[in-house]
Amino acid sequence: MGIKNLSSLNNKHFLVLMNNGFTYIFNFAVGYLLFHYLSMEATGVYFFVQMLVSLCGSARDGFLATSTVTFYAGATPERAATVLGSVWFLGLILSAIILILNAVAFLFLPYTHNQEYILCAKWVGITYFSALPSNIVFWRLQADEKYGQMLAYRVICSVSLFIAFVVLIRLHIMTLDNALLWNFLTCAICSLLGILWNKSGIKYILHRSSECMTELFHYGKYTLGTTSLSVLLGNADTFIINFMLGPAALAVYNLALRFMAIVELPMRTFLTTGMSEMSISLNKKDTQQVTYIFKKYTGMLTIALVPIVIGAVLLADFPINILGGAKYHGSIAANAFRLFIIISLLYPFDRFNGLALDVTRHTKINFYKMIIMLIATIIGDFTGLSIFGNIYGIALSDVIVITTAIAYGNYQLRKYMDYTIPGILSLGYSELKSLIQQTVKPKHQ
Repeated sequence: MGIKNLSSLNNKHFLVLMNNGFTYIFNFAVGYLLFHYLSMEATGVYFFVQMLVSLCGSARDGFLATSTVTFYAGATPERAATVLGSVWFLGLILSAIILILNAVAFLFLPYTHNQEYILCAKWVGITYFSALPSNIVFWRLQADEKYGQMLAYRVICSVSLFIAFVVLIRLHIMTLDNALLWNFLTCAICSLLGILWNKSGIKYILHRSSECMTELFHYGKYTLGTTSLSVLLGNADTFIINFMLGPAALAVYNLALRFMAIVELPMRTFLTTGMSEMSISLNKKDTQQVTYIFKKYTGMLTIALVPIVIGAVLLADFPINILGGAKYHGSIAANAFRLFIIISLLYPFDRFNGLALDVTRHTKINFYKMIIMLIATIIGDFTGLSIFGNIYGIALSDVIVITTAIAYGNYQLRKYMDYTIPGILSLGYSELKSLIQQTVKPKHQ
């Protein structure tokens, strides 16, 4: 699809961008409250608990999210009911497994005084379970391409937690325990809202079938592995920093990552829309168009990130100081952010490589790629932290991990696609230039 046809997709791109944007904005706002009204140690523990919830959620998302959209979208009403019922049943099974593991962890509470362990045992399982209905609501709305309703629901869910934290602060009862309690309660309230809105499809659980569940299982087994490894990869740094350097260093690390949203927002937007475009072309047997879309988005995003990265490097101290407050002045958070944002120039090559492998049905290769990245992350983190003794070591590790991933991913993908990195950058520059000209031109007419 050429750049001249992008106008027909503007609404979809915009709504997906708005969905991602509101998520980041309110996560930023919640992070601001945590950084300013909890101690560095308490903030680090909060992020550690949330990291484990996300890690558990990756199993459910990886196994069911893509499968739900793929099998539900465009299906007949009878088939859609069967798919949704089967998704609910499998989701409940996964939730039950986590709750059982959480119950086992409770048995060891009398034998430990470790705060992180105690709070994880209290909150991880029930917070994970409470989010199941809202997750299915989002998957169903995505499959139905109702991005406007998805945006409204996401705003409600995001704002509710922010309001809860503001109330806690105003009542002078903002503590780590209360923050985790209201994080759980807002998850549960949003899920209840989705059920009452009649968008969760919970009533279809009686329409499930063993055949459909088997289909979902075989389709999702590799995406489950890839997604779980991706989240584990993203949180491996958190684990290692927490246990090697402590919660205070973890808080500084999370502060440095807060503004990576300026890269992740456009990245996730075009990954979402790029997936559908490549899938449509592949189903039409137009492999050249699949390659073109991959090259276009990879190149456009890489070129577009250059001025963003330059601006972020020059202005890093200002946003870091505002978000972190006085107790983070003089920390290495701003310089760490500069390093992370520079490394992000490599992200489009890595992310779209993985997307292309999945779309072209080479999910096993992408799974192996994630294993390689996880191994490289663990080795790189321990090595980098041992050398530097601070989170600069994580930046060194990230360079090693992402270059390894790009090298392996390109080696594999070029077996199925004809492209070069200079060709990607050249196409990206020309497409981005055309897009800017197309956007500005109507203003002169």
